[in-house]
Amino acid sequence: MKALLLHSLAMSGGLWQPLQERLAVPSVAMDARGHGESTWDGSPFTIEDLAADAAALVEARADGPVAVAGMSMGGCVAIALAGTRPELVDRLVLADTTADYGPGKVTAWADRADNAIHKPRDRQLAFQVDRWFSPAFAKEDPAEVKRVSELFIATDSRAHAQACLALGAFDGTALLPGITARTLVVVGEHDYATPPAMAGTLAEGIPGARLHIFEKARHFSVFEASGGLDLVAAHLEGRS
Repeated sequence: MKALLLHSLAMSGGLWQPLQERLAVPSVAMDARGHGESTWDGSPFTIEDLAADAAALVEARADGPVAVAGMSMGGCVAIALAGTRPELVDRLVLADTTADYGPGKVTAWADRADNAIHKPRDRQLAFQVDRWFSPAFAKEDPAEVKRVSELFIATDSRAHAQACLALGAFDGTALLPGITARTLVVVGEHDYATPPAMAGTLAEGIPGARLHIFEKARHFSVFEASGGLDLVAAHLEGRS
């Protein structure tokens, strides 16, 4: 394994299939606890726990440090991983993510957790799709919207809820200066889940990081923007 891919909230490693098809290096798209095919005993977990899981996978499957890409929740996990175990990460992509969701995050994410549990998954989709993709992209590429939506529908609602609580409790701001990996931060211009200002904070806080904003894209910017996946692949492979 040369690259580790960490998915967003209520998804699975399958989210990264289009990127894996482009990568010229061996990669693993990890399923977080309770997501995809990953087991979970139902107990609470934190972003730091997910980062520890990722560290264990790198230690078991790689001969040295790896390139890591994390989107949204996966980006938070990547920050925790690269900030606490810098020897395991040599290149880093942080996509549409943040180190801290800011004031009111605990209450806001608790509300999201409650919604994840009590609202049927198909009835949550309209809210999610509007965050993930711009209306123009949803009309242009309905197959991609359908692919991502099916991953969301398949996710365990209890794991989704626990991940929401984990995000509400996370603050990785203090870890940013200690990240030594060569870092690319990307964000959609119209991402209102983790806006460009949050991406700017990451790029300013991580030594040597560079920031790229995808015009007109929303929260799943690397999948929506033309050339987004290619840019991420190039960084992970060391071609940028």
